Amino acid sequence: TALFTGMVLALQLGHALERFGAKLYVGSVVGLSLARELGPVLTALMVGGRVGAGIAAEIGSMTVTEQVDAIRSLGADPVQKLVLPRVVAGTLALPLLAGVANVLGTLGGLAIASTQFQIPGHFYLQTITRTVTVSDLLSGVSKTFVFGWIIAMVGCFVGLGASGGTVGVGRATTRAVVIASIAVLISDFFLTQALLSL
Repeated sequence: TALFTGMVLALQLGHALERFGAKLYVGSVVGLSLARELGPVLTALMVGGRVGAGIAAEIGSMTVTEQVDAIRSLGADPVQKLVLPRVVAGTLALPLLAGVANVLGTLGGLAIASTQFQIPGHFYLQTITRTVTVSDLLSGVSKTFVFGWIIAMVGCFVGLGASGGTVGVGRATTRAVVIASIAVLISDFFLTQALLSL
């Protein structure tokens, strides 16, 4: 996803900036877009669709087959046993995946910039390193901790609320993906606004 997003972004920006004689600065815009917004958000949407659905399906299956009730009857806390590890893993893994997405998106943009617009690779990378600051990277990465937490919490909450057998698990899985995706996009707006005001 990140690779082709970087490629499309470079292609669109290259054609737009070419009109003004500024196509050499494709790298700057691609780098900033990926670091601040597209890398974290697209990663969160992909993880929300895959991992959020997986968490909801797994915990939903345990709920409808009364395994969660069995954990409670043994005196253990299902939140501590089932929810906490998933929330911690989601919160810590998403920033790493967003970092990989940023690198792949940058490489995708590099491929298009050098082949379509004959921009030298070293110049493309140089414009990115001059434009994208540490605060830009931290702005994007800080959002991913929140996105990971949201995705895992939504998956667990919806999974624990599943009912109605296998049909209910399917509905819960779909609901988890939709809620997580919308929650990521809404929280992205408020997080961006808060980070820009700092």
